[in-house]
Amino acid sequence: MTRHVLIVEDNPGIDQLVRMHVEDLGMRATLKDRGDTGLARFREGGIDLVILDLMLPGLDGLAVCREIRAGADYVPVLMLTAKGTELDRVLGLEMGADDYLTKPFSVAELGARIKALFRRIDAMAAKHDSSASAEAEEIAVEGLCIDPVRRRVQVHGKEVELTAREFDLLWHFACQPGRVFSRAQLLDAVWGYNHEGYEHTVNTHINRLRNKVEQDPANPVFIQTVWGVGYRFMD
Repeated sequence: MTRHVLIVEDNPGIDQLVRMHVEDLGMRATLKDRGDTGLARFREGGIDLVILDLMLPGLDGLAVCREIRAGADYVPVLMLTAKGTELDRVLGLEMGADDYLTKPFSVAELGARIKALFRRIDAMAAKHDSSASAEAEEIAVEGLCIDPVRRRVQVHGKEVELTAREFDLLWHFACQPGRVFSRAQLLDAVWGYNHEGYEHTVNTHINRLRNKVEQDPANPVFIQTVWGVGYRFMD
């Protein structure tokens, strides 16, 4: 089945470039140049990936991403923006974006991110089918409870809201307690790509995840730093 990518971008040069590259990857592309019309098209269904600009007329990208994540079905979002500050990137990830690419970007990098997102989605679907058939058990340790089927997390009985990527990262750690992962290994396993120079993405997610699940993020119990190597989940 042909993948269908919704591109919400108001720059007429960039939208055509992205469309052509999406089609070169053998996918179908639909263009919208406003946030509100892009969201309306998304709600019609049949979309497998959203490539979303941050600064849009009608409705900005953060608002569109928030509305997409409010729906029942999970569709990956790649945020595309000229802004590159840490605050903008964190806001985008907080709203539920799966990845963040700053303009100007290379066509090769865009293609790598798109392929990585679809590899991750396919892997998630396979894991979900396997978990559903095997009735995967929850992981509970020191007050932290992770439900892989419902993708829910509780800390001492209180539910914690995680983005899709944060949940995948936490689950990856929890399934292999005590094992040390480098940032490059985490990029490859959780994000689906391993590009030198993007380790800061892992650092950002680790910090945000600790702020949500640790009682004292400065002295983490669950996600521990192994200095000079990477991170591990408590064993």
